[in-house]
Amino acid sequence: MTQTTLPLVLEPTELESLLDDSNLLIIDLCNPQLYAQVHVPGAINVAPQHLVVGTPPATGKLPPQKQLENLFSLIGYTGNEHIVVYDDEGGGWAGRFIWTLDVIGHKRYSYLNGGIHAWLKEGHKTESEPRQVEPTPVALSIDPSVIASKDYILTHLENASTAIWDARSPAEYTGEKVLAMRAGHIPGAINFEWTAAMDPARNYRIRENLSDTLAELGITPEKDIITHCQTHHRSGFTYLVAKVLGFNSVRAYDGSWSEWGNLTDTPIAQ
Repeated sequence: MTQTTLPLVLEPTELESLLDDSNLLIIDLCNPQLYAQVHVPGAINVAPQHLVVGTPPATGKLPPQKQLENLFSLIGYTGNEHIVVYDDEGGGWAGRFIWTLDVIGHKRYSYLNGGIHAWLKEGHKTESEPRQVEPTPVALSIDPSVIASKDYILTHLENASTAIWDARSPAEYTGEKVLAMRAGHIPGAINFEWTAAMDPARNYRIRENLSDTLAELGITPEKDIITHCQTHHRSGFTYLVAKVLGFNSVRAYDGSWSEWGNLTDTPIAQ
């Protein structure tokens, strides 16, 4: 069965051979205009705003359960399918969707390596007709074990077994670029920008030999990883990368810097 044999990272040639599999649900997180022009056959477009609460200051927080249930109803979700996700930006929104799947306890999923960039540049089948599906009744439950709240982080700041992976730009990390009321980074956080984990020369696939690079920074598989960015969009990709690399424990801080940096009492380093 597809749902038990597909790898976490799926190459375009592998996905093309599975397009007729009725157990596959392909989710496209590309710009809707691009989707209307070209997409993987059978893919359903999901606008990224459905994945976030959208309320300032922490716009990227997990939306209410009812909003998630509505989203998954609209894509025809039953819980039995194997979900393949991709986007047009190297993996941020696709990774955010995979984190959302972990949040609702759905474990059968794959990431299309390189997303639509690799799919198009390597000449795979496409279509332009949007896929229409019948909404399904959906009742979800939330798994908090993949979510890092502000309070969770505060209680783990001094924990040597925890590594905080800051996926923002170096300028945001140092405080040179200010995108919140306060600038800087969470004390002890390790900066490795999300784009450094993708390889433009290989059509934006996940970069090879990342384990050694991350280990030199102190991000290692046996540690409890917490990843974040400004709104848990870019860190969707670093969350995915950590899972691909086989890290034992990975959480995402969905409040991210838009929450942490807009509070007056959170500790900040520069």
